Parts: sequence; C-alpha cells; structure tokens
Amino acid sequence: MSELWELGAVALARRIKDGESSARAAVDSIIARIEAVNDSVRAIPCIFADQARTEADAADAALARGAAVGPLHGVPFTVKENIDIAGWPTTQGVPALARNLPPADAPVVAQLRAAGAIPVASTNLPDFALRWHSESTLHGATRNPWDASRVAGGSSGGAAAALATGMAPLALGNDVGGSLRYPAQACGVCSVKPSLGRIARANANMPAELPLSFQLMYVEGPMAREIADLRVALAAMSGPDPRDPWWVAAPLRGSAPAAPIRVAMTIDPAGMGVDPQVAAGVRVAADALANAGYAVEEIEPPHIVEAMESWRRVLFTEVHAQLMPMLRQVVSADAIRSLELCNEFIPTLDRDGYLHAMADRTRLLRDWRLFQERYPIVLGPVSTAPPFAVGADIESSARAREIMDSQRLIVAVNLLCLPVVIVPVGVAEGLPQAVQIIGMPMREDLCLDAAEALERACGRITPIDPR
Repeated sequence: MSELWELGAVALARRIKDGESSARAAVDSIIARIEAVNDSVRAIPCIFADQARTEADAADAALARGAAVGPLHGVPFTVKENIDIAGWPTTQGVPALARNLPPADAPVVAQLRAAGAIPVASTNLPDFALRWHSESTLHGATRNPWDASRVAGGSSGGAAAALATGMAPLALGNDVGGSLRYPAQACGVCSVKPSLGRIARANANMPAELPLSFQLMYVEGPMAREIADLRVALAAMSGPDPRDPWWVAAPLRGSAPAAPIRVAMTIDPAGMGVDPQVAAGVRVAADALANAGYAVEEIEPPHIVEAMESWRRVLFTEVHAQLMPMLRQVVSADAIRSLELCNEFIPTLDRDGYLHAMADRTRLLRDWRLFQERYPIVLGPVSTAPPFAVGADIESSARAREIMDSQRLIVAVNLLCLPVVIVPVGVAEGLPQAVQIIGMPMREDLCLDAAEALERACGRITPIDPR
C-alpha cells in the first residue's frame, strides 16, 4: 500500500472519509516527508506543524461525530508566500515583509479550508514573484528535484517542487506570466491557470492596487500531481468573495462541443524554434489525444508573436512606472538585474503606445475566439525549451531574451486571459515533458477533460525523490 504522502488529494480524502486513515495521519505523513527531503529541495520555508495537527484532530473529531464533510476533508495543502493565510506572514520572498501578517485568509485559502483541506506549509517564490527562477532574498533558491543544475521554474517553483517530491498532494499558486505553468513543466506536475474571474483573489496588506495589466492577467489556481485533484480543487476554489470585484458566477461545466472535439496543435509556436525534447512531448500528447477520439490538426493559432510582444511591453511598462522604485528598495540585486536585462529588448511604452496596446488586446482576443469556434482546444508546448540552467536569466540580455522567447505561448495566453491546464506526458533526457491545453474563456472543463485523456495514456511521473 502507498505511503500517505504518495497519494493524490482525492485518494487521500477518500481514505480519510472511509476511515481507512485519518486527517492526523495524513498531516503527520506530509510533515515527516517535508522533514526528510526539503533540505535537498528548499521548496518549503515554513511548516505550520502545530496548527495543522490541531486542525487535523478537529477534522477527525468531526468525522467521528458524523458531521457533513467537504470533498477535501483532512487533505493537507501548501500556500505560496504571496497568498494570505491568517497568522502567517505573506512575505513575497523579501526580508522587508518577513512580519507582514494578514488579518484573514485569502479567498482561495478560505475556500479550501471550507472544503475541509488543511494548510500545512508555505512555499518559496522569487522576490515579488517577478522571475522565472524561484530564488528569494528571504529563503534562497528552490532546487529542481529532477536536476539541481536547472531551475524549478517561477514563480510557483516552491509549490511545484514540493508536489513533485511528495511534500504535499495539493498546492496554491498564481500566474501573471506562466507562474502556475512553467514550474509545472519544470517539475513534472499538473496545474490550472483559470480564466479571469473564475477564482476570487485578494491580498489584505497590499499598499496599493495592482497595475491594470496585473488586474487583467493575474490569477490564482491549484497545482497537483493528478488531474482529478485539480478538478476538485478548482470547484472548491471557485466560489464568490466580495473582496474580488472581478469574480464571475460561471458554471464549472459548459455545453459539449460538436464531436469529435477539434484540437489545434502547435509544436513550434510562431516558428521561432523548439527544443527536440519539448517537441517530442507535444507529439506524444497529440497522438494520445487522437487515440482518445479528438480530431487533432497541426495548425498555428493567431497572433502569438503580437500577443507575446504586447504582454512584454504593457507589463514591463507598468513594472518600471509603478513598481520599480519600491522594488529597488527591497529585492535582491539579482532580481533587479533580471528585470533590467529585459529593458535592452523590451521598449517602454509612452502614454499613447500603452493606450493603443491595451485597446488592441481586444482585437487579438477576438481573433483567438473566432479560431476557437473551430478549435475549442489548443495543444502546445509550455516553454519551448527545457528548464534553463540556474543563473542563465541574469547572464546577459541575449540569454534573457532567449528565455523569454521560449515562453511565448505562455505569456500570449496570459494577455488573452484564457484558461490552461498543464499535464506531464513523459520524461526525456532526465527531465519532465509537459504540454499546455488551452481552452475558451470559462471552459476549464474541456481542458481538464483533455488532460485526463493524456494522463490515462501517459501516466503520472511524480512523486520522486530529489535527484
């Protein structure tokens, strides 16, 4: 029989509900696993051991008295350190916020708790989540459990590495430029980047509102090792919260498209180059979907380069105009360098250029939506390269551009606010292979359905011991 820390969230919840195990045993198993492997990965800076055990005992007592329980009753989960959890600091990875204690849980934490889940630890991230390498000034660098010379991805790299090594069955992350998806590829786990408005978000101690592009593109979502766990977590996290005026009351499942569902496959988005290891993974996924009854066609989605460039220019214009003065005071020199190297190839927009880019975003999205009327699913790589070597993003402007170009399909989807599911499809050259399954707005269900078909065909590749 599997160790409790090896189980997915749904399987673990079932065992607890059926009396085959207990919430306390599940929490103890996860804490023991963290203590055994975290020093090799540095994914988890803080364990909520006493609090988690107290909540687990309460969960077991509720079951014993026959109380109604939620779908994740007794399941431990981790919380990225830019998501509020009452009583624990929302550090954003920097020493200046090491005592930044929020007065209440973020919506996603509150809703997972309402479903019965138990927060057990925090996870590492880069300073203010603004780098594709999860190295924070406060906690240091998270290591990729497959190859310590490679990044674990950012900015939810701590969450992904913890999942991959069995330190949690479920994790909370967020995404404005791939932060739920690139770490999932790098570490071999699954994630959902939901549509804008699907999941309520709020941060109690932010000194000001986020810049406009962050408000449009920033989403929170679940990460796990199994698609079934993502589906249950997404449903649990999708309730309303008055703190988020962007939240939308949308059904979790829509009407079925005409069969067979058409899939647009792109192996090398925009023809800018793709690593053979990554391309092979996309082909594996395409064959598996075709065998599952999907109609897969190799065809390029519209405007990938335009969407990538618009994301870069708008987001970096806002970072430099609104955030950089504050960042220079509190983040590391490497974090600043990673941003400044990008200045050499990302022009800052003037007022008219910014307004035009924000308005033109609608044209790009309209053309994608017309494309998706024929192809409800788009299948493609996550990054077009395997995880880059630690330090490569601060090596030179040319290298920073290569890395950013490899993320083009990632950030294009951020600009368009479309839902995406990441699912591993294998291992090659010692590193995970994964794909993006991109859907229409509020159709995470179609993405999850396709991801489940891939998971059935390709299997799971985690948890693993750190290598």
